[in-house]
Amino acid sequence: MSQTSASEFAKPLPPAHIAIIMDGNNRWAKKKHLPSVAGHKAGAAAVRKTVEAAAEAGVKVLTLFAFSSENWQRPKVEVEGLMSLFMRSLKKEAKRLKEHNIRLRVIGDLSQFSPALQEQIRLSELETSSNVGMSLVIAANYGGRWDITQAAKRLCQSVLEGEISIDDINETRIGEHIQLADLPPPDLLIRTSGEERLSNFLLWQTAYSEFVFLPVLWPDFDRAQFDEALTIYHGRQRRYGGR
Repeated sequence: MSQTSASEFAKPLPPAHIAIIMDGNNRWAKKKHLPSVAGHKAGAAAVRKTVEAAAEAGVKVLTLFAFSSENWQRPKVEVEGLMSLFMRSLKKEAKRLKEHNIRLRVIGDLSQFSPALQEQIRLSELETSSNVGMSLVIAANYGGRWDITQAAKRLCQSVLEGEISIDDINETRIGEHIQLADLPPPDLLIRTSGEERLSNFLLWQTAYSEFVFLPVLWPDFDRAQFDEALTIYHGRQRRYGGR
């Protein structure tokens, strides 16, 4: 019987960066005849499990789409419930993240949040700023079009101030001003609930990401679903536009 090398049993490397569109909280609550806020609370519990699973798998960056710039159009009571849940989660989870060496980062147009929530975001980021393990990125009041627009504005300002010329503007320059420019782009993007669209999330950053769409509603997303997404990802052949 031939000997099998240890390398044949080696696990494939995990994606360095996983991004997730956490979809289905409202439908989960509706199916159970519960208010929408109950779905969002259950979704928060799923976030905690997913952060643990990603960290244990060796993922370097986990980006979660928590609140889009379009979500302000939802009913006022739902938006208020989301803001309150976001505030409580930041206060509660920052200590846990610090203990597990996970660094928190929040991206998006934070100026639209209340001063109290903006301050809590700052404090939570500061509390975990020295952590060197996985980076947990929360996209809040974020939109991919807003992201590209703010990058373009920064470059225009640089032109006006004479720091660069228009001819200096290229993909690399724009990429330097996009949110998460200092982190690797997502290798894998997961969306739950069966919907198969980006919904204005990380439009620039996911140009060559692998997309995995799962039918499970976000509050029911667990370790098994996470592992399923990784298995699908590892079955893909990434070409980045080549052969």
